[in-house]
Amino acid sequence: MKTIKRSKEDLVFDIINYSVLGFFLLIVLYPLYFVFIASISSPNDVVSGNVIMLPKGITLEGYERIFKDTRIWTGYGNTILYTVVGTTLNVILTMMIGFPLSRKYFSGRKVIMIVLMITMYFSGGLIPHYLLVKSLGLRDTAMAMVILGAVGVFNIIITRSFLESNISEEIEQAAAIDGCSPFRFFISMVLPLSKSVMAVLALYYGVGHWNDYFKAMIFLNSSEKFPLQLILRSILIQSQNLTTMTDDITQAEEARIIAEQIKYGVIIIASVPMLFLYPFLQRYFIKGVMVGSIKG
Repeated sequence: MKTIKRSKEDLVFDIINYSVLGFFLLIVLYPLYFVFIASISSPNDVVSGNVIMLPKGITLEGYERIFKDTRIWTGYGNTILYTVVGTTLNVILTMMIGFPLSRKYFSGRKVIMIVLMITMYFSGGLIPHYLLVKSLGLRDTAMAMVILGAVGVFNIIITRSFLESNISEEIEQAAAIDGCSPFRFFISMVLPLSKSVMAVLALYYGVGHWNDYFKAMIFLNSSEKFPLQLILRSILIQSQNLTTMTDDITQAEEARIIAEQIKYGVIIIASVPMLFLYPFLQRYFIKGVMVGSIKG
């Protein structure tokens, strides 16, 4: 089998292309790498700028201080619960809304899309939102973390575009001739053929639930319902406040160093689960984004 001979221009292009891509890859990866090595390095070396490429004075004291707080495990449990239940509800509702909007025979779909898109640009504000949640009896409940923001309009647009491109009306008509009801068609045909876009939705919604602390800060009062992000935030604030609670310069400096170490540990603890999840969804994520992209 003959191989195509590459010209010098092709080689030069490949060298430039890989060099540029490698440079941007380093820009993205190095901050993540630095946070990790800083979290296991001596705080004195980190503060003095001696930690650049390799950890120095390796210590796990920052992680020990963080995990000594039993609230961490409560926060992890709450966040996992909110993420799993919330993401499942998000994906189901988005698919149920996106499918009828992708059908040309669905009357009023353009009007519904306009109404949905208006909510992307205008909102009632925080105070009306809070009063609504309070009147519904959702304040200081786990349901507030799951139900609020259950559907994202941008994700509906992605889902609608994907279903328009991949689930033709001819397939639906053929299924109807065989006696398949719309609900059964949605369960038996649409969902199995939409794994890629569902993976995209799960990643978008899952990351949003995992990183969300603002809703908890506004609507939750009971500490046993706090998600991980809110608990980590309180730990970080407490450690930073130690520097202002003493007039002793030595103690204040020690407290500042401890706060610096805890800061990097908190970032790692909050980020690692999502970083481990992404590789498993990467294949579906790329396909879903490309196929479900907005077309003019």
